[in-house]
Amino acid sequence: MRWIVVIFVLLLVLLTCIPTLRKWGLGRLPGDIHFRLLGKEIEIPLMSTIFLAAIAMVVGKLL
Repeated sequence: MRWIVVIFVLLLVLLTCIPTLRKWGLGRLPGDIHFRLLGKEIEIPLMSTIFLAAIAMVVGKLL
């Protein structure tokens, strides 16, 4: 149960940091998918997610 709370809190923090992350280029990497469907813009940040997961894994291994 504790891991679910930790993941939820991390997702909330990440979602609030999205404008700052966009300035650094995350969300616009090759492999990130952007399209418009029925008037709504849909973004699927595949490469950005893989990149952030790799950074988290390296940090986790170091600690």
